Formats: sequence, C-alpha cells, structure tokens
Amino acid sequence: MRWSATGLLAAMAVVFFTTHGPAAAPDAHPGWGYLNAFAEAAMVGGLADWFAVTALFRHPLGLPIPHTAIIPKNKDRIADTMADFLRRNFLTPSVVARRMSGMNIARAIGDFLVDTPVKSANDTRSRITAGAAEMLAEILESLDPDRLGNQVRAGLAGQIHKLEVSPLAGRMLESMMTDKQHQPLINGFIRWAGLTLEDNEDTVKDVIHKRANAVMRWTGLDERISANVLDGLYKLLAEVLVDPDHPIRFKIEEGLQKLAHDLQDDPETRERVEDMKRELVENPEMGEWRMGVWARIRRSLIRRERSADTE
Repeated sequence: MRWSATGLLAAMAVVFFTTHGPAAAPDAHPGWGYLNAFAEAAMVGGLADWFAVTALFRHPLGLPIPHTAIIPKNKDRIADTMADFLRRNFLTPSVVARRMSGMNIARAIGDFLVDTPVKSANDTRSRITAGAAEMLAEILESLDPDRLGNQVRAGLAGQIHKLEVSPLAGRMLESMMTDKQHQPLINGFIRWAGLTLEDNEDTVKDVIHKRANAVMRWTGLDERISANVLDGLYKLLAEVLVDPDHPIRFKIEEGLQKLAHDLQDDPETRERVEDMKRELVENPEMGEWRMGVWARIRRSLIRRERSADTE
C-alpha cells in the first residue's frame, strides 16, 4: 500500500509538471487546465495526507518540525486518558457485575479440562499452552516419581487433616436446601431405591416365603403377599417421586435439616465425621490408591504430550 500511494503521488507530480506548460499557453485548450489543476490538487492532497499520518508517529523526513511525532511525545498522557475513560465507563461496579453475572466459569473450566488438542494440521493450541505443556512433561519425567508421589500424598494428607469437613458439609447441605437444590438429590435417592428394589425382588420374595407358615406356603398366599408388598413399595416410591408435597419428602427434608445442623453445631457429630476422615486418610489402602491415581495421572500427562509431539 505504501508503494502504491508513493507511485500515485509520483504519477500526479509527473502529470502536473508535464501539463503545466501547455495549460499556461495563451491558445491552450481548456482541458489542459483542468488536467493540470486535477494533478495539482491530487499532489497537494497526497502530500498533506502523508504529512498528517507521518506526523502522528514520527518526525517527517527526520526533521524536528513542531507538532509532529504526536503519539511518542504524548503517549503517557494518552494512556492515562484512556485508562481514566475505561475506569469511568467500563470498570464501574454495575457494569462489571452485569458482565460477571453472564459468565459461566464452571463451564469454561470444564471445557478447558476436556479439551485435548494435539499438534497436527488442525492444532489450535497457542505457543504458551504448548510450551507450558512441554515444560510440564519435562519436569514430570525428570523428577523421581516415587519421591514426588510421596510428597504429593503427604501434602494432600496434611491439607485434608487441616480441613474441617463436618462444618463445610453442613453449610453446603444447608445452602442446597435454602436454594431448593436438594430436590434432585432426593429424586435420585428415590430412583436408586426403586432400582435397588427391582434388582432384589427375589430376595424380598425369599424373605417373605421363609417367614410364612406352612399353610400359606402350601396355598401360595406367600407369593401373592410378596407381589402385593412389591407393588405397594413401587407405588409408594412413584408417589413420592411425582408429588413434591408428599409427607415422606417432608420427613426426608427434616432429616437433612437436622443433619446439616448437627454437622455444624453438634460436637458429637463433628467428632464422628472427623474420626471417619482421619481413618480414611490414614488407611494404607487409601494411600496406595492415591499413589496409583498420581502415577496414572503422571503417565497420562507425559504420554499425551509426547504423542502430541510426534503427530
């Protein structure tokens, strides 16, 4: 574009000087004057545009002409003015709150975690992402896996020991119930109960058959009783599932409210939860499980980056 503009400016200069003589002759045709004036206007306009644009960023031809190199001389003032404009118009609490309310941070994190691009023709990873992944693979390969795994396990166990699980779980449960987010949990529990009952119908029938007397078994009444019991249980679970005001739901909610309260304020409940947490953390099998998880994560990260490099 710069070469095109310079070439057009030079062409207008050639036309101007070429037509200046014929246009100034006494018996010249009026067309020469129009052509000469057109070339003169184009040349002056091109020079003015070149000077104006150049003066914004540097001194034209390196000459310290006043009111040139405007941006380099005033960059600090321009930056302060832009920052003040952004702060007053775009970084106000109301604007930021409106923007943040529409952000789905959990989904963005999930998309980032499940995105596993590779180095291929369609690779969309940035240099920073690819470089960081390569550096992570190098670090994981260079460090002693057993020693690092023991450090990770010890650090994780120490953090879990410091964390009071019981009050946190109680506050989470209380918050879920306040926001009515516990209903899917209850529905899931009811569906699970129905599926469990369906998988253990033979066990229920066998229990009723063993507890029935000989006459009931001989007449087959125990089978009818078993079928009626199962039908009644299925019907009850279905009613609880579809009726949000069912008494059993209220009983479950009362139990959850009491559990949330005890997890936060009942010393015995908190102590039991802490004992369960300590037993779980100190269990050797749990430690081996954490080591296995760490080893699989380490191998997966290294394999993914190394396979991406070879594609």
